[in-house]
Amino acid sequence: MQIATGKQVSNDWDRRGLPAWTYHNANLLELEKTELFLGRWQIAGHINDVPAIGDYLTFDVCDDRAVIVRGDDGVIRAFHNLCRHRGSRVAVGDTGHCKNALVCPFHGWVYNLDGTLRGAARPNSYAALDRSKMGLRPIEMEVWMGFIFVRFRKGPQPSVAEHLARFESELAPYRPAEMVPTGKMWKNTLPVNWKSVRDVDNEGYHVPMAHPALQDLYGPTYHDIDYPDGLNCAKGYFVSHGGRRWTVRNYLKLAGGLDWLPEDRRKVWAYYGLFPNSVIIATPETVQFYQELPMAVDRALVRGMIYRRPDEAREQKLARYLSYRIDRETYEEDTQLSIWSNESMKSSAFEGFYLSDLERGVRTHHDRLRQILPVVTLDQAPAGADMAALNARLRARMQS
Repeated sequence: MQIATGKQVSNDWDRRGLPAWTYHNANLLELEKTELFLGRWQIAGHINDVPAIGDYLTFDVCDDRAVIVRGDDGVIRAFHNLCRHRGSRVAVGDTGHCKNALVCPFHGWVYNLDGTLRGAARPNSYAALDRSKMGLRPIEMEVWMGFIFVRFRKGPQPSVAEHLARFESELAPYRPAEMVPTGKMWKNTLPVNWKSVRDVDNEGYHVPMAHPALQDLYGPTYHDIDYPDGLNCAKGYFVSHGGRRWTVRNYLKLAGGLDWLPEDRRKVWAYYGLFPNSVIIATPETVQFYQELPMAVDRALVRGMIYRRPDEAREQKLARYLSYRIDRETYEEDTQLSIWSNESMKSSAFEGFYLSDLERGVRTHHDRLRQILPVVTLDQAPAGADMAALNARLRARMQS
Protein backbone atom coordinates (compact mmCIF):
# COMPACT_ATOMS: atom_id res chain seq x y z
CA MET A 1 0.00 0.00 0.00
CA GLN A 2 1.25 3.49 -0.85
CA ILE A 3 0.39 6.71 0.93
CA ALA A 4 -0.95 9.02 -1.72
CA THR A 5 -1.66 12.21 0.18
CA GLY A 6 -0.92 13.91 3.46
CA LYS A 7 2.13 14.01 5.72
CA GLN A 8 3.76 10.84 6.94
CA VAL A 9 3.19 9.65 10.49
CA SER A 10 5.97 11.25 12.47
CA ASN A 11 5.82 10.62 16.22
CA ASP A 12 4.60 8.16 18.80
CA TRP A 13 1.38 10.06 19.56
CA ASP A 14 0.47 9.99 15.88
CA ARG A 15 1.06 6.25 15.85
CA ARG A 16 -1.33 5.55 18.70
CA GLY A 17 -4.79 4.31 18.00
CA LEU A 18 -7.79 4.87 20.23
CA PRO A 19 -7.46 3.55 23.79
CA ALA A 20 -8.85 0.10 24.52
CA TRP A 21 -11.73 1.35 26.68
CA THR A 22 -13.36 3.08 23.69
CA TYR A 23 -14.14 -0.32 22.14
CA HIS A 24 -15.92 -1.67 25.22
CA ASN A 25 -17.78 1.25 26.78
CA ALA A 26 -21.56 1.36 26.50
CA ASN A 27 -21.82 5.05 27.42
CA LEU A 28 -19.47 6.00 24.61
CA LEU A 29 -21.53 3.92 22.18
CA GLU A 30 -24.60 5.98 22.97
CA LEU A 31 -22.63 9.13 22.19
CA GLU A 32 -21.38 7.58 18.94
CA LYS A 33 -24.93 6.82 17.86
CA THR A 34 -25.88 10.48 18.19
CA GLU A 35 -22.68 12.12 16.94
CA LEU A 36 -21.60 9.70 14.23
CA PHE A 37 -24.55 7.77 12.83
CA LEU A 38 -27.95 9.40 13.10
CA GLY A 39 -26.84 12.82 11.84
CA ARG A 40 -24.75 11.58 8.90
CA TRP A 41 -25.75 10.23 5.53
CA GLN A 42 -26.14 6.46 5.40
CA ILE A 43 -26.66 4.27 2.33
CA ALA A 44 -30.05 2.60 2.66
CA GLY A 45 -30.09 0.88 -0.74
CA HIS A 46 -30.58 1.60 -4.43
CA ILE A 47 -33.45 2.88 -6.56
CA ASN A 48 -33.71 -0.53 -8.22
CA ASP A 49 -34.27 -2.17 -4.86
CA VAL A 50 -37.71 -0.52 -5.12
CA PRO A 51 -38.37 -0.59 -8.89
CA ALA A 52 -42.20 -0.70 -8.88
CA ILE A 53 -44.97 1.33 -7.26
CA GLY A 54 -45.58 -0.08 -3.78
CA ASP A 55 -42.11 -1.64 -3.44
CA TYR A 56 -40.35 -0.80 -0.20
CA LEU A 57 -37.12 -1.48 1.67
CA THR A 58 -36.42 -1.02 5.35
CA PHE A 59 -33.27 0.22 7.03
CA ASP A 60 -32.47 0.40 10.75
CA VAL A 61 -29.73 2.61 12.20
CA CYS A 62 -29.11 2.37 15.92
CA ASP A 63 -32.48 3.04 17.58
CA ASP A 64 -34.15 4.53 14.51
CA ARG A 65 -35.72 2.73 11.59
CA ALA A 66 -36.71 3.78 8.10
CA VAL A 67 -39.00 2.58 5.35
CA ILE A 68 -38.25 3.71 1.80
CA VAL A 69 -41.20 3.28 -0.56
CA ARG A 70 -41.98 4.09 -4.19
CA GLY A 71 -45.25 6.01 -4.35
CA ASP A 72 -48.15 5.99 -6.80
CA ASP A 73 -46.48 8.88 -8.61
CA GLY A 74 -43.23 6.91 -9.01
CA VAL A 75 -41.41 9.08 -6.47
CA ILE A 76 -39.28 7.36 -3.81
CA ARG A 77 -39.80 8.69 -0.28
CA ALA A 78 -38.35 7.84 3.13
CA PHE A 79 -40.28 7.75 6.40
CA HIS A 80 -39.75 6.62 9.95
CA ASN A 81 -40.93 3.01 10.00
CA LEU A 82 -43.16 3.77 12.95
CA CYS A 83 -46.93 3.80 13.15
CA ARG A 84 -48.27 6.99 14.71
CA HIS A 85 -50.69 4.97 16.85
CA ARG A 86 -48.56 2.65 19.00
CA GLY A 87 -45.17 2.73 17.28
CA SER A 88 -45.29 -0.60 15.47
CA ARG A 89 -43.36 -1.06 12.26
CA VAL A 90 -45.60 -0.44 9.28
CA ALA A 91 -43.28 -2.37 6.96
CA VAL A 92 -41.63 -5.65 7.89
CA GLY A 93 -38.73 -7.55 6.37
CA ASP A 94 -35.78 -6.08 4.47
CA THR A 95 -37.85 -5.55 1.31
CA GLY A 96 -41.43 -6.07 0.28
CA HIS A 97 -44.39 -4.88 -1.75
CA CYS A 98 -47.69 -3.35 -0.74
CA LYS A 99 -50.48 -3.08 -3.26
CA ASN A 100 -51.60 0.47 -2.64
CA ALA A 101 -50.96 1.29 1.02
CA LEU A 102 -48.81 0.53 4.04
CA VAL A 103 -50.95 -1.23 6.64
CA CYS A 104 -49.76 -1.44 10.24
CA PRO A 105 -49.78 -5.12 11.30
CA PHE A 106 -50.62 -4.20 14.92
CA HIS A 107 -54.04 -2.50 14.68
CA GLY A 108 -54.51 -1.96 10.96
CA TRP A 109 -53.91 1.76 10.55
CA VAL A 110 -53.57 2.47 6.83
CA TYR A 111 -51.07 4.88 5.28
CA ASN A 112 -50.98 6.00 1.66
CA LEU A 113 -47.73 5.52 -0.24
CA ASP A 114 -46.98 9.23 0.17
CA GLY A 115 -47.04 8.76 3.95
CA THR A 116 -50.39 10.39 4.65
CA LEU A 117 -52.81 8.61 6.96
CA ARG A 118 -55.68 7.12 4.99
CA GLY A 119 -57.54 5.92 8.03
CA ALA A 120 -57.40 4.40 11.48
CA ALA A 121 -59.05 1.13 12.39
CA ARG A 122 -62.41 1.78 14.13
CA PRO A 123 -62.03 5.57 13.90
CA ASN A 124 -65.14 6.17 15.98
CA SER A 125 -63.22 4.96 19.04
CA TYR A 126 -61.17 8.17 18.97
CA ALA A 127 -62.73 11.38 20.28
CA ALA A 128 -60.87 13.45 17.69
CA LEU A 129 -58.40 12.32 15.07
CA ASP A 130 -56.92 14.82 12.64
CA ARG A 131 -55.62 12.60 9.85
CA SER A 132 -53.66 15.49 8.32
CA LYS A 133 -51.41 15.54 11.39
CA MET A 134 -50.97 11.78 11.81
CA GLY A 135 -49.08 10.73 8.70
CA LEU A 136 -45.77 8.89 8.75
CA ARG A 137 -42.93 11.18 9.77
CA PRO A 138 -40.60 11.88 6.83
CA ILE A 139 -36.85 11.31 6.84
CA GLU A 140 -34.33 13.36 4.90
CA MET A 141 -33.38 11.42 1.75
CA GLU A 142 -31.25 11.92 -1.35
CA VAL A 143 -30.55 9.77 -4.39
CA TRP A 144 -27.01 9.95 -5.75
CA MET A 145 -26.00 7.89 -8.79
CA GLY A 146 -28.79 5.45 -8.02
CA PHE A 147 -27.90 4.98 -4.35
CA ILE A 148 -30.49 6.00 -1.75
CA PHE A 149 -29.08 7.92 1.22
CA VAL A 150 -31.00 8.81 4.36
CA ARG A 151 -30.21 10.96 7.37
CA PHE A 152 -32.33 10.64 10.50
CA ARG A 153 -31.28 13.96 12.00
CA LYS A 154 -29.85 17.15 10.59
CA GLY A 155 -26.08 16.79 10.63
CA PRO A 156 -22.80 18.44 9.67
CA GLN A 157 -22.52 17.05 6.14
CA PRO A 158 -23.76 19.00 3.11
CA SER A 159 -26.00 17.40 0.50
CA VAL A 160 -24.90 13.97 -0.70
CA ALA A 161 -24.25 15.31 -4.20
CA GLU A 162 -21.99 18.02 -2.84
CA HIS A 163 -20.25 15.75 -0.35
CA LEU A 164 -19.49 13.01 -2.90
CA ALA A 165 -18.82 15.24 -5.91
CA ARG A 166 -15.15 14.22 -6.08
CA PHE A 167 -16.16 10.60 -6.76
CA GLU A 168 -18.79 11.27 -9.41
CA SER A 169 -16.54 11.32 -12.48
CA GLU A 170 -14.86 8.05 -11.45
CA LEU A 171 -18.11 6.21 -10.79
CA ALA A 172 -20.05 7.59 -13.77
CA PRO A 173 -18.59 5.15 -16.36
CA TYR A 174 -20.10 2.23 -14.42
CA ARG A 175 -23.58 3.78 -14.83
CA PRO A 176 -24.55 2.69 -11.30
CA ALA A 177 -28.09 4.10 -11.50
CA GLU A 178 -28.89 1.54 -14.21
CA MET A 179 -27.69 -1.45 -12.21
CA VAL A 180 -30.02 -3.96 -10.61
CA PRO A 181 -29.66 -6.02 -7.42
CA THR A 182 -28.19 -9.50 -7.69
CA GLY A 183 -30.29 -10.89 -4.85
CA LYS A 184 -31.29 -9.98 -1.32
CA MET A 185 -29.43 -7.58 0.96
CA TRP A 186 -26.74 -9.58 2.73
CA LYS A 187 -26.29 -9.18 6.48
CA ASN A 188 -23.91 -10.56 9.06
CA THR A 189 -23.71 -9.96 12.80
CA LEU A 190 -20.18 -9.88 14.23
CA PRO A 191 -19.31 -10.16 17.95
CA VAL A 192 -17.21 -6.98 17.89
CA ASN A 193 -17.43 -3.25 18.33
CA TRP A 194 -18.14 -1.54 15.00
CA LYS A 195 -14.80 0.30 15.12
CA SER A 196 -12.90 -2.98 14.97
CA VAL A 197 -14.54 -3.75 11.63
CA ARG A 198 -13.59 -0.31 10.30
CA ASP A 199 -10.01 -0.56 11.63
CA VAL A 200 -9.37 -3.69 9.57
CA ASP A 201 -11.08 -2.28 6.51
CA ASN A 202 -9.18 1.01 6.59
CA GLU A 203 -5.72 -0.28 5.68
CA GLY A 204 -4.07 -2.54 3.14
CA TYR A 205 -0.90 -3.22 5.13
CA HIS A 206 -2.35 -6.61 6.04
CA VAL A 207 -3.24 -7.66 2.47
CA PRO A 208 0.00 -9.52 1.61
CA MET A 209 -0.20 -11.62 4.77
CA ALA A 210 -3.93 -12.03 5.36
CA HIS A 211 -5.53 -11.98 1.88
CA PRO A 212 -3.78 -14.34 -0.56
CA ALA A 213 -6.49 -13.91 -3.21
CA LEU A 214 -6.29 -10.11 -3.19
CA GLN A 215 -2.51 -10.27 -3.18
CA ASP A 216 -2.69 -12.51 -6.24
CA LEU A 217 -5.14 -10.14 -7.92
CA TYR A 218 -3.52 -6.75 -7.40
CA GLY A 219 -0.53 -7.24 -5.09
CA PRO A 220 1.61 -4.16 -4.45
CA THR A 221 -0.48 -1.89 -6.69
CA TYR A 222 -2.99 -1.30 -3.88
CA HIS A 223 -2.86 2.28 -2.63
CA ASP A 224 -4.90 4.63 -0.46
CA ILE A 225 -5.91 8.23 -1.00
CA ASP A 226 -7.19 10.19 1.97
CA TYR A 227 -9.23 13.39 1.68
CA PRO A 228 -9.80 16.03 4.39
CA ASP A 229 -13.60 15.83 4.32
CA GLY A 230 -14.10 12.33 5.67
CA LEU A 231 -13.75 10.59 2.31
CA ASN A 232 -11.10 8.19 1.10
CA CYS A 233 -10.37 6.00 -1.87
CA ALA A 234 -8.37 2.80 -2.29
CA LYS A 235 -7.51 1.15 -5.58
CA GLY A 236 -5.88 -2.08 -6.63
CA TYR A 237 -4.85 -2.62 -10.26
CA PHE A 238 -4.66 -6.14 -11.66
CA VAL A 239 -1.06 -7.34 -11.83
CA SER A 240 0.25 -8.95 -15.01
CA HIS A 241 1.75 -11.88 -13.11
CA GLY A 242 -1.45 -12.64 -11.16
CA GLY A 243 -3.40 -15.84 -11.46
CA ARG A 244 -1.69 -18.41 -9.30
CA ARG A 245 -5.04 -19.14 -7.65
CA TRP A 246 -7.82 -20.74 -9.71
CA THR A 247 -10.40 -18.05 -8.96
CA VAL A 248 -8.04 -15.19 -9.72
CA ARG A 249 -6.62 -16.79 -12.86
CA ASN A 250 -10.05 -17.30 -14.39
CA TYR A 251 -11.37 -13.95 -13.19
CA LEU A 252 -8.49 -12.14 -14.88
CA LYS A 253 -9.25 -13.88 -18.17
CA LEU A 254 -12.79 -12.45 -18.12
CA ALA A 255 -12.70 -9.09 -16.35
CA GLY A 256 -10.22 -7.30 -18.58
CA GLY A 257 -12.33 -7.94 -21.67
CA LEU A 258 -15.48 -6.16 -20.50
CA ASP A 259 -15.34 -3.53 -23.21
CA TRP A 260 -18.40 -1.57 -22.10
CA LEU A 261 -16.07 0.25 -19.70
CA PRO A 262 -13.31 2.73 -20.54
CA GLU A 263 -9.88 1.12 -20.78
CA ASP A 264 -8.67 2.52 -17.44
CA ARG A 265 -11.65 1.00 -15.56
CA ARG A 266 -11.35 -2.58 -16.81
CA LYS A 267 -8.48 -3.73 -14.60
CA VAL A 268 -9.07 -2.13 -11.23
CA TRP A 269 -11.05 -2.61 -8.04
CA ALA A 270 -11.84 0.76 -6.48
CA TYR A 271 -13.16 1.32 -2.96
CA TYR A 272 -14.75 4.67 -2.06
CA GLY A 273 -15.02 5.25 1.69
CA LEU A 274 -17.52 7.52 3.46
CA PHE A 275 -16.88 8.43 7.10
CA PRO A 276 -17.70 6.91 9.46
CA ASN A 277 -18.76 3.48 8.22
CA SER A 278 -19.64 3.00 4.53
CA VAL A 279 -17.88 1.87 1.36
CA ILE A 280 -18.94 1.84 -2.30
CA ILE A 281 -17.00 -0.61 -4.50
CA ALA A 282 -16.66 -0.52 -8.27
CA THR A 283 -15.31 -3.54 -10.14
CA PRO A 284 -15.47 -4.16 -13.91
CA GLU A 285 -18.63 -6.25 -13.50
CA THR A 286 -20.41 -4.78 -10.44
CA VAL A 287 -21.05 -1.84 -8.20
CA GLN A 288 -21.76 -2.61 -4.58
CA PHE A 289 -21.86 -1.10 -1.11
CA TYR A 290 -21.38 -2.28 2.45
CA GLN A 291 -21.40 -0.68 5.88
CA GLU A 292 -21.10 -1.63 9.53
CA LEU A 293 -23.64 -0.44 12.09
CA PRO A 294 -23.49 -0.68 15.89
CA MET A 295 -26.01 -3.01 17.48
CA ALA A 296 -24.39 -3.09 20.94
CA VAL A 297 -21.02 -2.23 22.34
CA ASP A 298 -19.80 -5.72 21.44
CA ARG A 299 -21.94 -6.44 18.37
CA ALA A 300 -21.95 -4.96 14.87
CA LEU A 301 -24.20 -5.53 11.87
CA VAL A 302 -22.48 -5.60 8.48
CA ARG A 303 -24.87 -5.21 5.54
CA GLY A 304 -24.48 -4.69 1.82
CA MET A 305 -25.69 -5.38 -1.70
CA ILE A 306 -24.12 -6.20 -5.05
CA TYR A 307 -25.58 -4.68 -8.23
CA ARG A 308 -25.03 -5.82 -11.82
CA ARG A 309 -25.73 -4.53 -15.28
CA PRO A 310 -29.32 -5.26 -16.41
CA ASP A 311 -28.08 -6.59 -19.76
CA GLU A 312 -25.34 -8.69 -18.19
CA ALA A 313 -23.58 -10.94 -20.70
CA ARG A 314 -22.44 -14.46 -19.88
CA GLU A 315 -18.82 -13.32 -19.44
CA GLN A 316 -19.90 -10.64 -16.99
CA LYS A 317 -21.95 -13.12 -15.01
CA LEU A 318 -19.01 -15.51 -14.75
CA ALA A 319 -16.68 -12.69 -13.78
CA ARG A 320 -19.18 -11.59 -11.13
CA TYR A 321 -19.31 -15.11 -9.70
CA LEU A 322 -15.53 -15.30 -9.46
CA SER A 323 -15.15 -11.82 -7.97
CA TYR A 324 -17.79 -12.79 -5.40
CA ARG A 325 -15.71 -15.86 -4.49
CA ILE A 326 -12.62 -13.68 -4.02
CA ASP A 327 -14.56 -11.06 -2.06
CA ARG A 328 -16.28 -13.56 0.25
CA GLU A 329 -12.97 -15.21 1.05
CA THR A 330 -11.53 -11.80 1.88
CA TYR A 331 -14.53 -10.91 4.03
CA GLU A 332 -14.18 -14.10 6.08
CA GLU A 333 -10.50 -13.37 6.64
CA ASP A 334 -11.27 -9.80 7.72
CA THR A 335 -13.98 -11.04 10.06
CA GLN A 336 -11.49 -13.16 11.95
CA LEU A 337 -9.02 -10.29 12.13
CA SER A 338 -11.73 -8.01 13.52
CA ILE A 339 -12.58 -10.53 16.23
CA TRP A 340 -8.95 -11.02 17.23
CA SER A 341 -8.29 -7.29 17.35
CA ASN A 342 -11.43 -6.53 19.33
CA GLU A 343 -10.93 -9.21 21.94
CA SER A 344 -7.29 -8.26 22.47
CA MET A 345 -8.31 -4.94 24.00
CA LYS A 346 -9.62 -6.72 27.09
CA SER A 347 -6.23 -8.29 27.73
CA SER A 348 -4.06 -7.00 30.59
CA ALA A 349 -1.14 -7.06 28.15
CA PHE A 350 -2.74 -4.74 25.58
CA GLU A 351 -0.91 -1.40 25.45
CA GLY A 352 -2.63 0.14 22.45
CA PHE A 353 -1.98 0.21 18.72
CA TYR A 354 1.35 1.26 17.26
CA LEU A 355 0.55 2.22 13.70
CA SER A 356 2.74 1.84 10.64
CA ASP A 357 3.07 4.56 8.03
CA LEU A 358 1.10 2.13 5.85
CA GLU A 359 -1.85 2.31 8.25
CA ARG A 360 -2.63 5.95 7.66
CA GLY A 361 -6.28 5.10 6.98
CA VAL A 362 -6.66 3.86 10.55
CA ARG A 363 -4.91 6.91 11.91
CA THR A 364 -6.99 9.43 9.95
CA HIS A 365 -10.22 7.67 10.93
CA HIS A 366 -9.19 7.80 14.59
CA ASP A 367 -8.16 11.45 14.21
CA ARG A 368 -11.64 12.29 12.93
CA LEU A 369 -13.17 10.44 15.85
CA ARG A 370 -10.95 12.45 18.22
CA GLN A 371 -12.12 15.70 16.64
CA ILE A 372 -15.81 14.83 16.96
CA LEU A 373 -15.52 12.89 20.22
CA PRO A 374 -12.56 14.39 22.15
CA VAL A 375 -13.57 12.24 25.11
CA VAL A 376 -11.79 9.36 23.33
CA THR A 377 -8.46 11.13 23.87
CA LEU A 378 -8.67 10.17 27.55
CA ASP A 379 -6.47 7.22 28.47
CA GLN A 380 -9.08 5.79 30.82
CA ALA A 381 -12.86 5.69 30.66
CA PRO A 382 -14.34 8.58 32.67
CA ALA A 383 -15.92 7.15 35.79
CA GLY A 384 -19.39 8.35 36.71
CA ALA A 385 -19.37 11.19 34.19
CA ASP A 386 -22.11 12.29 31.85
CA MET A 387 -20.34 11.27 28.65
CA ALA A 388 -22.18 13.72 26.40
CA ALA A 389 -21.65 16.66 28.77
CA LEU A 390 -17.98 15.83 29.25
CA ASN A 391 -17.48 15.50 25.52
CA ALA A 392 -19.12 18.89 24.94
CA ARG A 393 -16.80 20.52 27.48
CA LEU A 394 -13.71 18.92 25.95
CA ARG A 395 -14.79 19.93 22.44
CA ALA A 396 -15.37 23.53 23.55
CA ARG A 397 -11.93 23.59 25.15
CA MET A 398 -10.36 22.13 22.02
CA GLN A 399 -12.00 24.78 19.82
CA SER A 400 -11.18 27.72 22.07
